[in-house]
Amino acid sequence: MLKAIRASMLLAVVMALLCSAQAQKKSTLAAGEFRISSVDVAVTYDLERAKIVGTTCVCFWLNGAGAEAAVNFQHGLSVVGSFYGDHNGDIMSGVGLSKLEYLAGPRYTVDITHYTDRYTARIIRKHSSSIFAEFLAGGSHGYESTFPSASGVTSSASSFAMQAGGGLNVDLSGNFGLRALEVDYLRTTLPNNAANSQNDLRIAFGITYRFSK
Repeated sequence: MLKAIRASMLLAVVMALLCSAQAQKKSTLAAGEFRISSVDVAVTYDLERAKIVGTTCVCFWLNGAGAEAAVNFQHGLSVVGSFYGDHNGDIMSGVGLSKLEYLAGPRYTVDITHYTDRYTARIIRKHSSSIFAEFLAGGSHGYESTFPSASGVTSSASSFAMQAGGGLNVDLSGNFGLRALEVDYLRTTLPNNAANSQNDLRIAFGITYRFSK
């Protein structure tokens, strides 16, 4: 668990530095070209609701941390990379589960709280809020658990992963913000002696920081 959280925070810093450098490079493009406007990074605490295979209501929660970097273009479009680490030490009869997900994909964001000054006709944003929707795909790695394999059982396995959902961001002072809520559908295909698929719900909240041009 602690290793997953440390890895998430370290990845957030690395992604922020790389994306910030790229944003500064792209900011020299001529006006009117498709260019990077800013880079957002976020660190979140997340909860993932999953279910024991072959049962109707034996569910459990994994908890952990997430980190992401979003490269923002014009018109609300972004490209996002994210990393999650989650853990539950006892999902069934002393069996635990730890998971890592690494995902990337497009995001669309809409500002929902700006208003126009009636004297200057300028758009003013004060502690503005925005909502976003995204679709991410990548991989999942489960470990410290029990997975069926050709040789019997193994303690780790990897699979495809996809995540679709959205959330609410609220600007705070400076370039800091609040990830007030994020809700996602997460699908993975780790082996489980049944359909070899998992359909989970992920809930997250945390803090954000924006690197402007």
